[in-house]
Amino acid sequence: MVRPFRFEDLPAVKGIANRAWKPIMEMFRQTYGEELFSLLRPHPETDKGEEVAAFCRKNPDCCLVCEENGQVVGFVTFWLDREKRIGEIGNNAADPECGIKGIGQQMYQAVFEVFRRAGMRYAVVHTGLDQAHSRARLAYQRAGFNIKHEEVTYFRKL
Repeated sequence: MVRPFRFEDLPAVKGIANRAWKPIMEMFRQTYGEELFSLLRPHPETDKGEEVAAFCRKNPDCCLVCEENGQVVGFVTFWLDREKRIGEIGNNAADPECGIKGIGQQMYQAVFEVFRRAGMRYAVVHTGLDQAHSRARLAYQRAGFNIKHEEVTYFRKL
């Protein structure tokens, strides 16, 4: 069941974010090296959970959670560009420890309905091109995202 976020969901959402981003944080560490990684992610075990929690506190109406048997097993954040009529999916994850298939697809369908009701004409989501984001890319493709623009980010030590 996908439902609106409630503030009592914060601990579960933070935990899911931290667990789900663990492989991504490791990929960043390997890619950036320890010095740059520690500047970008000073607390890699908790940074993502805190980032998602801050968004949810500030924008509680722009977060949905997926609940199974009374337990939060996923979340999706989003925002609306009413001028361009594009809904954007932000941080989102299914709990990697819950073992239930289809959580992401349930959440994406629910957020697409929010977008439609708000008059959005397109949905957009951003993700990495690295191996750590491969499951996310597949999930977005299954959800029907089919217009793709690739981008790269470069860093240089000074």
